[in-house]
Amino acid sequence: MIKRYVILLVVLFCSQTLLAQKVPAWGGGADLKDFSGGFSFSYVSSYYKIDRKPEWRQPYFDENGAKITDALNSISSDNSPGFAVGFLGRYRINEHLEARLMPALIFADRSVSYKYADPSQDQVKEVRATLVDLPVQFKLKSNRLGDYRAYLIAGLKYSRALGNKENADDNQAPTAKLLKTINGYGSYEVGVGCDIYFEFFKLSPEIKIANSFGNLLLRENNAFAAPINSLSLHTVMFSLHFE
Repeated sequence: MIKRYVILLVVLFCSQTLLAQKVPAWGGGADLKDFSGGFSFSYVSSYYKIDRKPEWRQPYFDENGAKITDALNSISSDNSPGFAVGFLGRYRINEHLEARLMPALIFADRSVSYKYADPSQDQVKEVRATLVDLPVQFKLKSNRLGDYRAYLIAGLKYSRALGNKENADDNQAPTAKLLKTINGYGSYEVGVGCDIYFEFFKLSPEIKIANSFGNLLLRENNAFAAPINSLSLHTVMFSLHFE
């Protein structure tokens, strides 16, 4: 997927050489202002990086000594799709550098799969999440070539889950317990993009990756949290920004 977006950006960068010379588009004057705003739509793909405990394969017994699950064969997390909508606030530092504040609402569930020696016990635990993202980024821009300009981004963000899952499964059976994560965490982001100038606005397709800091796992004594030492989140986002 990432290769496709990189190829798309390369085509956009190079296509200017195939066009006849013309007066560059104004782009709504976004680059001429110290402050400007916009909005964005994003496709999100994410999965958990799982650090397992040394004894993670062992069967799980509850506090009364009752066997809840058989021995584990694997714990894994597949890519899960989602989407995001957000706003963009931009401050021009100089011709080639700007700062961006990009609050967004993220709808992106994740999952962790458990496979046991007894296949009838296999489970997929959904970690449902609606997040508020608060990224602060720096954008390093190339010289403008006609109606195109390439750029790199890097920054930090804080993500906060909406809703409280603390007591969501207190009365559930042991095998129906949820895998829970902490409500707030930080991440770093890096990416590439391209500004495309039109007469009255600027469109910026962009791809970036984000990796969380620290351990996202909410420690609980159940069959699904017990084999895991830590969780971290890896996210890929493809965005269209409009200014």
